Amino acid sequence: MRRTITGFSNPTVKYLRSLRDKKHRKREGKFLAEGLRLLTDARECGRLPEMLVMAEGRDPHPLLDALEADVERAGGEIVETSADILSKITGKDNPQAIAGVFAEFDTSLAALDRGAAPIWLVAQSLRDPGNLGTMLRTGDAVGAGGLILLDDSADPFSVEAVRASMGAIFTQQVALARWEEFLPWLRSGAGQLVAASLRDALPYREAPYAAPCFILVGNESRGLPEEYEIACDLRVTMPMRGRADSLNAAVAGAVLAYEVLANLKV
Repeated sequence: MRRTITGFSNPTVKYLRSLRDKKHRKREGKFLAEGLRLLTDARECGRLPEMLVMAEGRDPHPLLDALEADVERAGGEIVETSADILSKITGKDNPQAIAGVFAEFDTSLAALDRGAAPIWLVAQSLRDPGNLGTMLRTGDAVGAGGLILLDDSADPFSVEAVRASMGAIFTQQVALARWEEFLPWLRSGAGQLVAASLRDALPYREAPYAAPCFILVGNESRGLPEEYEIACDLRVTMPMRGRADSLNAAVAGAVLAYEVLANLKV
């Protein structure tokens, strides 16, 4: 179905704007993604938007034509509107020419196949959506299976996190769990839990990593709780040669992920 929206007060505009709010995203089970590159990444991963919203007067592009055709074939809805209304929907002064509404994915631990990849990223109480998006991009770069978010973390389906992921939200599996759920799940099968720590830690370049390796990072300001560190199979330390006493959480995860990747030779 294809239609045009011309008014800011249109119910569809209100619905799309509501998806910027976590409460409404959870209620609807939907999220927004914007930009041709991001939506093309989704399409190449086999995920199509249920609704494709496009600005009138947009520049033609063969990838956009292909996306449009696939959405129509799949029975999705195509909406054309003004750039001003699209700006209202996305909350950006200079929005991309297209946005899409996607169904949220299964975020249960049961949906994960730990044997599908040698590396998994795990973050505890990660609060910044930019860091969350960066970790998803890192996971994509190193061939990780996905990102497991523990406890009270930022919403991976927020507009900010999806944007920061640069499409990796569609290439990486995402799971949400409490620590009390995650640890028994991890111990029910193969998996080495590794964290950056100062507690009985080995130099990160000398550690015996093993696949599947679950790389755990803590909250941006507090780090990992003591009991989480103690439960790890391996604790590693990275040298800090300046005045800073720690790395950004997402950066620390990236450094460790690439070291594990090199060590496992995969």
